[in-house]
Amino acid sequence: MNLGIPSYLGSFTDLLVDHLSMALGASLLGLVVALPLGLLCVRRPRWYPPVLALASVLYSIPSLAFFVLLIAFTGISRTTVVIPLAVYTLAVLIPNVVDGLRSVPESVRQSATAMGYSPTRRLLTVDLPIALPTVLAGLRVATVANISMVSIGALIGMGAFGSLFTAAVQLDRLGLAVTGILVTVVMALVVDAALLGVQWLATPWLRRTRRSAR
Repeated sequence: MNLGIPSYLGSFTDLLVDHLSMALGASLLGLVVALPLGLLCVRRPRWYPPVLALASVLYSIPSLAFFVLLIAFTGISRTTVVIPLAVYTLAVLIPNVVDGLRSVPESVRQSATAMGYSPTRRLLTVDLPIALPTVLAGLRVATVANISMVSIGALIGMGAFGSLFTAAVQLDRLGLAVTGILVTVVMALVVDAALLGVQWLATPWLRRTRRSAR
């Protein structure tokens, strides 16, 4: 399958692997950073406004400027695309992590402590599972956005399917741009559905709650 993609851009499979690896890698990296920052903001509420403000400021940096700054250190590589996208996800993920952890009822925390749970065990087995739906909701938004924004990497020759947009202009082939749009939309829908499936599998207690409420 090449969908009329010029051979110099690589095969459809190559572009798909590149696109998903950058988008999902950025989302995962953002989540890894957002979880401890969100936990810190919950435990030390005074830190939340400045942390959120910093995430918002970083989100406002144009991606091209980010690329130019990073090229000096990471070269023209996937890393140069992944890092800015991961930073952008923090503006979405940190508030969701904080909201999710804050949604854990205090009575549940106290019960876990009374049962002898250490703070770490309570976090892993009580707080995070309850916060999971909210965290995953933010992750879904961030990942879909990353799938779209990877295309900007075409400005430095690392845009995966975004390269179809630049090729469409260079070769005067509108069909390439249409292909790029359609493939990106389908990827976003499939990945979003997959994350929704992960949430469904990881939160069986929500299914039981919904059934009992009927």
